[in-house]
Amino acid sequence: MCDGHDILRSNNEDLKKVEQLVDRRQFLTKTSLGLGAMALGSLMGSNNLFASSGQENPVSGVNGIPGLPHHAPKAKRIIYLFQSGGPSQLETFDYKPNLVDLQGQDLPASVRQGQRLTGMSAAQTAFPMTSSIFKFDQYGESRKWVSELLPHTAEMVDDLCFIKSMYTEQINHDPAITFFQTGHQLPGRPSIGSWMSYGLGSSNENLPAFIVLVSKNGSGQPLYARLWGNGFLPTKHQGVQFRSGKDPVLYLNNPENYDGADRRQMLDYLKRLNEIQYDSYGDPEINARIAQYEMAYRMQTSVPEVTDMSDEPDWVYDMYGSDSRDPGTYAANCLLARKLLEKDVKFVQLYHQGWDQHGNLPGGIKHQCKNTDQATAGLLKDLKQRGLLEDTLVIWGGEFGRTVYSQGKLTETNYGRDHHPRCFTMWMAGAGVKPGFSYGETDDFSYNIVRDPVHVHDFHATLLHLAGVNHEKLIYKHQGRRYRLTDVHGHVVKGILA
Repeated sequence: MCDGHDILRSNNEDLKKVEQLVDRRQFLTKTSLGLGAMALGSLMGSNNLFASSGQENPVSGVNGIPGLPHHAPKAKRIIYLFQSGGPSQLETFDYKPNLVDLQGQDLPASVRQGQRLTGMSAAQTAFPMTSSIFKFDQYGESRKWVSELLPHTAEMVDDLCFIKSMYTEQINHDPAITFFQTGHQLPGRPSIGSWMSYGLGSSNENLPAFIVLVSKNGSGQPLYARLWGNGFLPTKHQGVQFRSGKDPVLYLNNPENYDGADRRQMLDYLKRLNEIQYDSYGDPEINARIAQYEMAYRMQTSVPEVTDMSDEPDWVYDMYGSDSRDPGTYAANCLLARKLLEKDVKFVQLYHQGWDQHGNLPGGIKHQCKNTDQATAGLLKDLKQRGLLEDTLVIWGGEFGRTVYSQGKLTETNYGRDHHPRCFTMWMAGAGVKPGFSYGETDDFSYNIVRDPVHVHDFHATLLHLAGVNHEKLIYKHQGRRYRLTDVHGHVVKGILA
């Protein structure tokens, strides 16, 4: 019989054999890769192997994919003002005066065309149409129609490019928002900002390429961190959320009573341990983790600097509105976004909840517009006066629109509107799009598109194009399949390009 010492000795010998096999496998793998790289270098010329991109070696991927951008970008940075809940196009930008004469009449079957409804209005026996109770007027040299709810945005219409023919297949909030942010209705795909970070890298080594701001005290449909997640891309490309308060980024500051004097030494030792781990297993996520630790170290200085608003003059706060002095509000986040764009952050995503008005729409949307209108226009004005709007793309919009018929009881002063994915309005401004321009058209009921439809994938393709990226070539291979933001669809909407 063998005793415990024999068993231990046997186990140690087995472990040594495994380590030898692993080491031999890694040696052969790394040698083959090295020989392959040498052969490729001899064919292409070592000086030209990575020279075309003007970026770093693709092994590190710190500055994006070699060869990108594919063409000269119009937009060096992007801010997406996402209005969660589905703003009603009928109360904002898609003026339909003929509805006044149709008030209370049932939606014609020839208009609905058997399109599906949500579970919230499918049981209705009638679908009474209602015009907006808010007045519209024409503004600017472009004479664009804008609701009285958005007087500050109305001042900027000559800088806006309206897309009035957006559509999506998703009729409920979560899949619709997920679709807009990731190109797929099911969770798990990389977000727009993550694709941008992966493809184009960062222009500021002290801040992430992709930063997220969420208005505080928001009510309505929930927002999940996966909306700005990296999906199957390396984790360093996930969006970093900046919060209001003394700790804008969670777990970034040093613990209480710790002065951080030896932080650099600790990170150096940790990097060495991770490098040993990478040499043993070859997992690229280990290098991503090293990069994240280093970024966090640099952010301990850069984040307090960029979130410090003490140097902003009163006239800037007045331009964004009184809420801009309250950190975490939509207005304050718009102002912070401008500071991030000044630091060359590639993609800033700003989320604002509360646009889901199934009932009491007049009161609800009036409140939403009051909270966002001045700050949105203030951001545009601020970027424009600083010369940043020329190469910054600003996007405003939600996940779908609202129905022409009233959900629930219709009265002279009150009504609601259900989700409507078949047509809605978004706008862009700044780099590369036509100012004072409208693209696409809906019918007299704002229920169907009659000219120039724009799908979500088309929107993504156009966004990437403006950033200098061919959407069909920004690809990542995962589990044997090649993925892209636009999946297998999408085309650039050339009609809106300046």
